[in-house]
Amino acid sequence: MSTTTHWVHNLNPIVLQLGDHFAIRWYGLAYMTGFIIAYFLLRFYTKKKLLPFNEDQISTIIIANLLGVFIGGRLGYMLLYAWPEWFSDPLLFFKIWQGGMSSHGGFVGVLIAIGWIAKRYQYSYFRLNDLICTLVPPGLFLGRMANFINGELWGKISTVPWAVVFPQSMPGGSPIALIPPRHPSQIYEALLEGLLLLCYTQWRLWKSKALLSPGRLSGEFLFLYAVVRIVGEQFREPDASLLLGMSRGIFYSLFIALLGSLSIWLSFQTASQKKRSFQGDRRSP
Repeated sequence: MSTTTHWVHNLNPIVLQLGDHFAIRWYGLAYMTGFIIAYFLLRFYTKKKLLPFNEDQISTIIIANLLGVFIGGRLGYMLLYAWPEWFSDPLLFFKIWQGGMSSHGGFVGVLIAIGWIAKRYQYSYFRLNDLICTLVPPGLFLGRMANFINGELWGKISTVPWAVVFPQSMPGGSPIALIPPRHPSQIYEALLEGLLLLCYTQWRLWKSKALLSPGRLSGEFLFLYAVVRIVGEQFREPDASLLLGMSRGIFYSLFIALLGSLSIWLSFQTASQKKRSFQGDRRSP
C-alpha cells in the first residue's frame, strides 16, 4: 500500500455546489472578503480624517478598485502568462471559471483606477495611492491562502517536515508514494505578501510621518512587495517558462520594484522642493 509521512493535500476548493455549472469557491470568497475589509478600512480612515470622502464616494472607490483588480489581473494573466492560448482563443479572457489572475496585472489595474478616482474627485493621486496601498495586504493574504486551498501554485520539491504532497502536481492517478512533497509556498507568500506587509503599512500609516510625503508609503509598499515576492519565488515551482533565467514572478517583480523606487524618489524630490520653498519664504523680507 502506498504511504507517505507528509500531509497529503485534500482540501476542497468548493464551499457550496449550486448546480452543475455554478459553485461558491474559497477563491471567490477570498476576493469578496478582501474587498469587504478594504471597504471598512476606508470608512475607518474617513472617521479618522485621513480621507475627505463620503459613503457614496467610498463605494465608488471600492467598485473602481474591484474592477481594476479583476480586469487588470485577468488581462495581466492573458498577456504575461497565457498569450499563445489567448491569441488562439480571444474569448478565453471571459472564461474566468478556468482560473488565471496575475497579481502584477492587478497592481497596474488598481493604479489606473486610483488615477481615475483622483481625477474624478480632484484629490491628490499620490496621497490616495498611499492610503489605498494599505488596503491591499489583507486581500493578498486571503488570495494566497485560497491558492493553498485550491492546491495550485505549489512550491518546489522539499523534505522539510511541513512539506505537503499536492496530488495535482502529478498526472491524475499517480500513486501518492510517488508524488514528492513540496514547500507550501502559498502559505509563505500569504505571510510575506499579506501579513508582513499589512503590519508594515499600518505601522507606517499610524506611527510615522509617511503621509507627509505623498507617494512614499505606496512606493515603499510596491518595493517591499517586489522584495518579498522574489523571496517567496525561491520556494515556488515556476508555473510558466523562464524569462532570462528567472521565473516570471521574479522578472515582473523587478518592474514593480522600479516603480516603487520611482515613487519614493519623487516623494523625496517633492519634500525637498517644499523645504527649499519654505526656507526661501523665511528669508524674504
